[in-house]
Amino acid sequence: MHPSDDWQPECGIETHDQMIPVLDATLRVRHFSFARRQETDLSTSAPLIFLHEGLGCVEMWKDFPPALCAATGRPGLAYDRQGYGRSSPFVRPRTPDYLHTEAYTYFPALLQALGISRAILIGHSDGGSIALLFASAFPERVCCLTTIAAHVFVEPETVQGIAQAKTRYQRTDWPHKLAKYHKEKTDDVFYAWTETWLSSEFAGWNIERELVGVSSPALVMQGVDDVFGTAKQVDSIVCNTSGPALPCWIADCGHAPHLEAPEQATEKIRAFIAEYAPRT
Repeated sequence: MHPSDDWQPECGIETHDQMIPVLDATLRVRHFSFARRQETDLSTSAPLIFLHEGLGCVEMWKDFPPALCAATGRPGLAYDRQGYGRSSPFVRPRTPDYLHTEAYTYFPALLQALGISRAILIGHSDGGSIALLFASAFPERVCCLTTIAAHVFVEPETVQGIAQAKTRYQRTDWPHKLAKYHKEKTDDVFYAWTETWLSSEFAGWNIERELVGVSSPALVMQGVDDVFGTAKQVDSIVCNTSGPALPCWIADCGHAPHLEAPEQATEKIRAFIAEYAPRT
């Protein structure tokens, strides 16, 4: 089962979806709020914002967002980036700077549309890279952030993992499974991801220089068995950001610790937020 518009998790959290015009796109946003609270203005308390991976969308976070909101006592939201899930389709070919474009243009515009001045970011894979880029450019708007399997440069292991994913997509029923989330946009979503990361133009992609601008506290989470990245990604984020940065390894997990070990991941992030953003 995956959330529908009226789905309610069993943790005191209510959800509702909203379509938000943002620049040349319309983005689907899912809000997570507390059923018994009266306050609904996200600008009064720094919410948790969940930034999805390269093939992701709101539903693919599964129960993790409401569970973390309940654990931290904070409202939150997740959204489908342009081209994904229920948001409007891609309108132009993807370029190697697509993560910068999201972090510097679309995500700030979405926050402005929602009236959010400061937030706590939770980013998975591509979403983690976007969180780091945004925190570097807009440090005053980030209370703290958690990256889950983020990339800051291209590794051979990443390229190999994505090449294997492309083969799997072409030879199995994976397109049918992804179509539950992305509908008619499924091939566009998949090939935008694979063709970008496998291209020669993207081979030199590197955001390590931008990391020095990240002054917000960061929890840097990765699964020990992640086939899409090595410890070099975690080490680079921890060493190159200018604020407190804590490595967080989750044993017996691959690329998605928040789904493979949700209780452990939730507790690690809850404790981190309690220490570094206790009253924001």
